[in-house]
Amino acid sequence: MNQVITTITNSSCISNSNNFSNLVDLLRYRALHQSNQIAFTYLEDEEGLESTLTYQQLDAKARSIAVFLQNISTPGDRILLLYPPGLDYIAAFFGCLYAELIAIPLYSPRNNRKMSRIQSIMEDSQAQIALTNNHSLINVQTLLNHAPDLKKLQWLATDKIDENLADQWQSKSISSVSIAYLQYTSGSTSTPKGVMITHENALCNSAEIAISWRTGTDSILVSWLPHFHDFGQIYGVIQPIYNGFPCIFMSPDSFVQKPIRWLKAISDYKATHSGAPNFAYDLCADKIKPEQRENLDLSNWEVTVNGAEPIRKQTLEEFYQAFAPYGFRWSTFYPGYGLAEATLKVSSAKKDDLPTMLTIQADSLAQNLIVEASEDEQFVKTLVGCGSTVLNAKVVIVDTESLTQSPSGQVGEIWVSGPSIAQGYWGRLEETQRTFGAYLTDNGEGPFLRTGDLGFVKNGELFITGRIKDLIVIRGSNHYPQDIELTVEESHPSLRSGYSAVFSIDENEQERLVIACEIKRSYLRHLDADQVIQAIRKAVSKEHELEVYAVLLLRTGSIPKTSSGKIQRQACRTQFLNNQLNVVQEWKDQSNKQIINEGKSPMQNNLSNIIKLGIQDWLISWIAKERNLDIKEIDPNESLTHYGLSSLDSMNLHGDLETWLGYSIVPDWLWDSPSIDALAKQISQPQNVVSVAKVAS
Repeated sequence: MNQVITTITNSSCISNSNNFSNLVDLLRYRALHQSNQIAFTYLEDEEGLESTLTYQQLDAKARSIAVFLQNISTPGDRILLLYPPGLDYIAAFFGCLYAELIAIPLYSPRNNRKMSRIQSIMEDSQAQIALTNNHSLINVQTLLNHAPDLKKLQWLATDKIDENLADQWQSKSISSVSIAYLQYTSGSTSTPKGVMITHENALCNSAEIAISWRTGTDSILVSWLPHFHDFGQIYGVIQPIYNGFPCIFMSPDSFVQKPIRWLKAISDYKATHSGAPNFAYDLCADKIKPEQRENLDLSNWEVTVNGAEPIRKQTLEEFYQAFAPYGFRWSTFYPGYGLAEATLKVSSAKKDDLPTMLTIQADSLAQNLIVEASEDEQFVKTLVGCGSTVLNAKVVIVDTESLTQSPSGQVGEIWVSGPSIAQGYWGRLEETQRTFGAYLTDNGEGPFLRTGDLGFVKNGELFITGRIKDLIVIRGSNHYPQDIELTVEESHPSLRSGYSAVFSIDENEQERLVIACEIKRSYLRHLDADQVIQAIRKAVSKEHELEVYAVLLLRTGSIPKTSSGKIQRQACRTQFLNNQLNVVQEWKDQSNKQIINEGKSPMQNNLSNIIKLGIQDWLISWIAKERNLDIKEIDPNESLTHYGLSSLDSMNLHGDLETWLGYSIVPDWLWDSPSIDALAKQISQPQNVVSVAKVAS
């Protein structure tokens, strides 16, 4: 029996029985019939400051931006949207659509971080115009020195455009199959590519979401998802307009700094819908203290979407145990699967479906076979089901060698078809044909999207097991790198969780296993590298029965990651082959290299300003505690990144620092300041205080 999920219906991709062929007509309809209803509310801070947009206001802003853009562009031109979180992005996005331009949702550049990615996207899309708001535009001027090619762009601040231009906009017929925007992929395993999303794709995926996740005019959504990610774009921006319900949102930084902000907003606004990747639920269960939970009321939360990364049973259970006393229900979990190439959603749990757990034998999985097991058996793995499809979407599990349908009980590649499948990659015809134009060899059915993901179907439900490109095949057995990485990270306390990459290389015509993992900053000075390497090899041998070819211990913060925080295993593999990894010590074929230790400068206590000294002392104490270091080991002349603080660490630091100070500070200072000393000096200046309002704990 073949593994297929299909739901064929006569439903078209429409909203509330109004046949919209494009997103412009949809927003125009909302502006006409729900003109004064608040569409979006942006939470500026936790003191209650918020900004809003009604449908009428959003439509007017979009029309004025469109008129301005039409005077300097041609329909079909690509436009970079480089906005911080907020309402300006939404207005600019629809402004591009109203002007028949192709929007490219990106992030607001911060220092020179990721400027090279923006530059590569500019080159790939051949964009000539970049939109942002006035505040970001001021910062961009200095950042262009790090990416001079971006100076070729025409930079515009849309919040300075005269809104009286809106009256000059003229409605035009926009085809449903015209490209609305390019969704650039994160590049976890390859170079980012621009996925071409049409108006029809966006509307059809919105229809699927409305059915599966039960959105309607009485829904209320709370979101912190970034607008430049497909999850945030479709679920957080387009879906609320599709069904005409309000969305309350905050910046991703606000959530990460203090996860309680997300759940508090759900409680305060009585939200019915919200969703996030798996890590967000881990963060809430881990970071939100019991006393912070006391006033939460999560009883209105009906749909809790979990997607965009592997879903863990333990995460669901721990989140439920933490927040069930405050009204959260197990039945609200909606695990799902999707990808940008399918606009967003492919499958998910539906109404009244409880999350499905399936425990299987790990050794059978290595042979691409699914054998059920009990949780108390050894060497098992529990998977969380990702539901099924709706409307005309179809999922087929395919043998990667024969390209025929895989029989029941076997893992294969996930192929998808349906009206939400994108048109391909911008300017990449061969890759488009290879990825979006797949046909089954046994019956000629197609075309299908080859997702590159591995999985299987059981009882009409999709389960995800890994990715083809990262799959490691040694002696005929398949091994999933994320499983080995977890074993590695748990093998020794010196290894950073979530900062390891496992991949294979061809050595003497054999597939050999290579492990690269970061060392915690606190262990670098007195690292027993031989002990760590031995622990890794022993753990991998015991748990996976694999022989390790090479182990590389890396400096903190050096492993390649995407903008969304995913490990780039293929980039790590390339750097290994080119000897470009920042290695502390390497073991390979019994040969060892010497550990390289960086010397530290002595502490300098020559500060004259008592306020700056107090802030500096607090920063040093925080870093020492976070990194398990002695205070004397922290040099105020070094930057935060010198001590291995990731972007997530910096967000946590920002939240704790604001709480201690009692006033708000600009998050970018933590990234931009060249040293702890400089950061303390900047914070202590009275003119740099953004708000003297007490920041809540």
